Amino acid sequence: MEVIAIQKSVLEGLTNELKTLLELTENTTKKYTPIFKEEKWLDNQEVCLMLGITKRSLQTYKDKGLLPYSKLNRKNYFKLSDVQALLRAGQPYNTNDNGFID
Repeated sequence: MEVIAIQKSVLEGLTNELKTLLELTENTTKKYTPIFKEEKWLDNQEVCLMLGITKRSLQTYKDKGLLPYSKLNRKNYFKLSDVQALLRAGQPYNTNDNGFID
């Protein structure tokens, strides 16, 4: 077992720096917490299952602007409310107006 001795002032300085970092992290995450608590977010697979479509069709929905999404760390997320709105609207895909062909 190796024992390392440091001065008390150095230890207190490190402790204070860690506390500052913790406060900064907490303050930053507080800003985004309400976004996720108010709305349920779905990933690609969950949306495909809900809509009964393939990943390629989902990509087309995104490209055509039929289903809004957000990207976080190279992964797409969709608001549950947006997916439900698309379902309520009768899934306006496969129409010539949208560029889809039956």
